[in-house]
Amino acid sequence: VQLQASGGGLVQAGGSLSLSCTVGGRTAARDTVSWFRQAPGKPREFVAGINWSGRSTAYSDSVKGRFTITRDSTKTQVSLQMNGLKPEDTAMYYCAASRALETTTRESAYVNWGQGTLVTVSS
Repeated sequence: VQLQASGGGLVQAGGSLSLSCTVGGRTAARDTVSWFRQAPGKPREFVAGINWSGRSTAYSDSVKGRFTITRDSTKTQVSLQMNGLKPEDTAMYYCAASRALETTTRESAYVNWGQGTLVTVSS
């Protein structure tokens, strides 16, 4: 499975950005896909995830109500709409794929990772 993340950039606090993850490979449409992020000097953390069907999603408490994860009908494009951005959302964002049937926050369950896209939120 190959993953390509895009859409990062610089935005002011309160603004919005949309990240996109293109998932390729034979099993792409059946994988759970999640977004993780890593801020400088901090460990990588789970942000949001969506299962293969798109019917089940999960969010970290820090982004719940502000971020929305969706999956298109081909199941190979996963988007993360980020609204109400805060300076603490500044991080490198990674999309990752797991063979788990449902979204999991366990980083060890994700064996395929994209290259990351940088999100910077200015105050």
